[in-house]
Amino acid sequence: MIRRLFYIALGAFLTLWMMRRLQALHPQHVARRTAKGAAGMLAQVRDFTTDALGEAADREIELRARFGLGNAETND
Repeated sequence: MIRRLFYIALGAFLTLWMMRRLQALHPQHVARRTAKGAAGMLAQVRDFTTDALGEAADREIELRARFGLGNAETND
C-alpha cells in the first residue's frame, strides 16, 4: 500500500514538474524572455559606448594638452 502511494506521489510530482517545464517553453514566454535579454544587452552596449566615448574624449584632451595642439573646436 505504501509503495503504491509512493509511486502515485512520484507520478504526480513528475507530472507537475513536466507541465511547468512545458509551459516555460510556450512561445509567448520564450519571446518575453528573449525581449528582456535583448533589452538588457542593449543597455549594456549603451553603457559601454558611453564609457568608451568619454574615455576617448578625455584621452584626446590629455594628448592635445601634452602636444600643445589647443582645443578641438578651434582647429576645425
